[in-house]
Amino acid sequence: MNPMINTVGAALLATMSTLAAAADNPLSVHVLNLENGLPSPDVMVTLERLQGTQWQSLSEGVTNEQGRITGLYPEGQHLTDGTYRVTFKTGDWFAQQQAKTFFPEVPVIFEVDASVPHYHIPLLLSPYGFSTYRGN
Repeated sequence: MNPMINTVGAALLATMSTLAAAADNPLSVHVLNLENGLPSPDVMVTLERLQGTQWQSLSEGVTNEQGRITGLYPEGQHLTDGTYRVTFKTGDWFAQQQAKTFFPEVPVIFEVDASVPHYHIPLLLSPYGFSTYRGN
């Protein structure tokens, strides 16, 4: 059998299994750079849940080449109602790009009420501004 076909087939299967696992994950994020309209890979993102008056760390990840983390919620756990915070470590990312920014990080605090099975948080980013919304 052709080794190139085996390599492509293995890569395709790995991608499909990653997508299948992400489809079960209730939270994803996406970062786009508004300066050039391109995805922002290698942005560190953390997820926390408010417990009383304290934030409890749940997970962290780094955006892929498409600027996405397809499964940020801890694997194998069900999303519960409550207040969550996703923090995009934008200062570190801009430093990697050798660019200045006004925002060292962008925290997004949101409420989960189980009204939808999947929550998506996009971040549109520039050095001196940002925008976010509840996506799907």
